[in-house]
Amino acid sequence: MPLNMNKNVFITCAVTGSGGTQDRSPHVPRSPAQIAESAIAAAKAGAAVVHCHVRDPESGAPSRDLGLYREVTDRIRDSDTDVVLNLTAGMGGDMVFGDVENPLPVNEAGTDMIGATARMAHIAECLPEICTLDCGTMNFAEADYVMTNTPGMLRAMGQMMADLGVKPEIEAFDTGHLWFAKELEKEGILQSPALVQLCMGVPWGAPNDLNTFMAMVNNVPTSWNWSAFSLGRDQMAYVAASVLAGGNVRVGLEDNLWLDKGVLAENYQLVERAGTIIENMGAKLMGPQEVRAQLGLTKRAPVAA
Repeated sequence: MPLNMNKNVFITCAVTGSGGTQDRSPHVPRSPAQIAESAIAAAKAGAAVVHCHVRDPESGAPSRDLGLYREVTDRIRDSDTDVVLNLTAGMGGDMVFGDVENPLPVNEAGTDMIGATARMAHIAECLPEICTLDCGTMNFAEADYVMTNTPGMLRAMGQMMADLGVKPEIEAFDTGHLWFAKELEKEGILQSPALVQLCMGVPWGAPNDLNTFMAMVNNVPTSWNWSAFSLGRDQMAYVAASVLAGGNVRVGLEDNLWLDKGVLAENYQLVERAGTIIENMGAKLMGPQEVRAQLGLTKRAPVAA
C-alpha cells in the first residue's frame, strides 16, 4: 500500500502511566497537582490531547482512586489552557498468577480485578472527551502478569462509554485487537469513525519493526482515525513513521523517560521535539478544537459533586 502522509497531525501526551517509572526519574508526576501541571505544560507545548493515569501521591504506585482522578480533571478543566482530556480505563484488569507449578490461586498482592462498572466509575464522574479501551488480553512484560480484557468485559465497557458520550480510544497491542475492534463496530458498540492507538514494542504484543507497524496500519479501516507510539529510544522515530504512514502521534513519560542519551525528559520537552519533527516534515499541528471537530468530541464539565 502506498504511503499517504498525514498533513494535519495531533499530538497526544501520555503524562505518567501506571508503570514502575516513578523512582527512575524525578520528572514523572505523582500527585494530582503534578500530573495536571505536567499535562497543562504539555498542552502549552503543542499537545492537543493529554492521556492521564493517576498515582498514589506518596508512593507513586498506580491508583484507581476516584478522588485523584477528579482532582486531576478539575485542575485541567479549571486552567486557562484548553486541551482534550483522555483518561485511562485500563486499570482493574490485572491478573498475576502463582508460579509455573501452582498458577492458582492468583497472587493477590499483584492482582487487581474488578467489574466493568467499577472500571468505568471515574469516567462516569469526570466525563473526559476520550477514554481508553484496551481491546484484548495479552501477556504483558512480567513473567506471570496477564492484562485481562475479555470480549464480554470489552463489550460492556464499550457500551458504557457510548452511553456516557465518551469516545473510546482503542488501544491495539496486536492485530487481533484491531480485529475485535472492527467486530465492536459491526455490533454497533463502537461508532464509526473509531479512534485507535497502535501500541508498538510493548512486550509481548506487536514488535516495533516497520513491517509489523505497517501490517497494523493496513488493518485500520481507512475511515478511522489513528495514532501510534513506541517505547524508549524509538519514541521519536515513531513520530516520523506515524506521520509518514498517515497517522497521529503519541509521546510522553508513560512510554519514554529520555530526551537524549543521559538526559531525562519532561513531558513538555518530548512534545516540543515531536512538534519540531512534525513541522519539519511539512505537516501542521492541530489544536484541541480542531481535534474535537475531527473526532466528534464534546467538552463537558464533570458531574457535580
